[in-house]
Order: sequence, then C-alpha cells, then structure tokens
Amino acid sequence: MSKLKASEIRALSPQELDAKLLALKDELFKLRFQQAINQLENPMRISAVKKDIARVKTVQREAELTAANS
Repeated sequence: MSKLKASEIRALSPQELDAKLLALKDELFKLRFQQAINQLENPMRISAVKKDIARVKTVQREAELTAANS
C-alpha cells in the first residue's frame, strides 16, 4: 500500500472514508504488534500509516464543516 494523496481521499464517499480509516487503523495495529515481537520489516511504514490516518480524518472533518455551513 502506498502513500495516499489528499486528492484521492477527497474523491471517496463518506462510507468509503470510514472503511479506509478502519483498514488503516487495523494495519497500524498489526504493524505495532509486529514491532513489539521484533518482526517488523519496515519501521517507516508505521509513520506513513499514521499520516494516512491523519489525512483521512482531515478530509472527514472538512466534509463535516462544509455540511454544517451549507
């Protein structure tokens, strides 16, 4: 899985955003578990997943604010 771009995330529907957020949180959990048992191959992946989660949450918040202002 590669880095998500904000433009790609904005193109998703709210349901797809929720699903993507759940998938990213699950991946982060698995990565942290691998790190705890010293089987993590790419430690930089943890920070990349955290940033992807932040991007998804930011887009969700933007959508929430635009819906409130409309």
